[in-house]
Amino acid sequence: MEKKIQNHKFSRSKMSKSYIFAFISIFVWASTATVTKLLLEDLNSIQILCVSMFFASLTLLIANVFLKKLSIIKQYKIKDYITFFLTGVIGVFCYYLFLYLALFYLPAQEGFIINYLWPVMIIIFARILLKEKLTPKKLLAIILSFIGVAIVVTKGNFAEFDLSNPLGVILAVLAAVSYGLFSVIVKKYTYDKTISMMFYCISALVVSSLVMIVTSGVPTLNAIQILGLGWMGIFTTAIGFTAWAFALKYGHTHKIANLAFVTPFLSLVYIYLFLGEQINIYSVIGLIVIVLGILIQNIEERKRISDTS
Repeated sequence: MEKKIQNHKFSRSKMSKSYIFAFISIFVWASTATVTKLLLEDLNSIQILCVSMFFASLTLLIANVFLKKLSIIKQYKIKDYITFFLTGVIGVFCYYLFLYLALFYLPAQEGFIINYLWPVMIIIFARILLKEKLTPKKLLAIILSFIGVAIVVTKGNFAEFDLSNPLGVILAVLAAVSYGLFSVIVKKYTYDKTISMMFYCISALVVSSLVMIVTSGVPTLNAIQILGLGWMGIFTTAIGFTAWAFALKYGHTHKIANLAFVTPFLSLVYIYLFLGEQINIYSVIGLIVIVLGILIQNIEERKRISDTS
């Protein structure tokens, strides 16, 4: 009996840790659109990406040294490093570049909400690359998510489908495509999470450095910009990812995954408070429809795991 009580207390302690780590991730991830929009006032997308990836790579390197994980690197072969590089280009470089460009052309609320198509992109790419079954619930999730995006970009006026900034919408969708593809590729491999994420960020740093030097040059940064870029690299990327990995490690995956839906709603609060954007009612309605689609997808996934266990 005493052993059961101890195990119960230990289980509750682990769940408490998982929620703490999850809310750390949500808190910093929700700031992405707001901080990016502020940085875009003086810097371009590739400069933001490059410098933030420097901070992210350095932070993850320090974390892996602290966790004594660098010895794992010896186990990897040339093909693994090629995989790291290509995956990093797709899932980190392309994702953030498309997202930052979308936020340049669109109001922060629209760009960030459209980006939340990435969960349904996972369904689509899992069907194509992993041959996962496309069930009626998954198909409904896809349809709802695209309806949600349509509500956001048309402000609910479906009769006159007039996009105010089609380029921004396309870029936000491409960001979602990049991250959806990245998630499926990562799911296919069993690399250590913090080590692989470090290499993904380094890959993005290398490519963005080359592009920045060729196109816009190295920017001269003031203290406020360095703080903003440091926040994006250290907190939203490195710490956000690491905290989420620990949240999933200590808690029940489906419960923790559902907490991620708090992120876009909290992001709207940040956008209103710090950018002064008036939150459009259709942004909220569209986001609710998108989240409903994702929840249906998660219920389907949870049932599948339950049936196979």
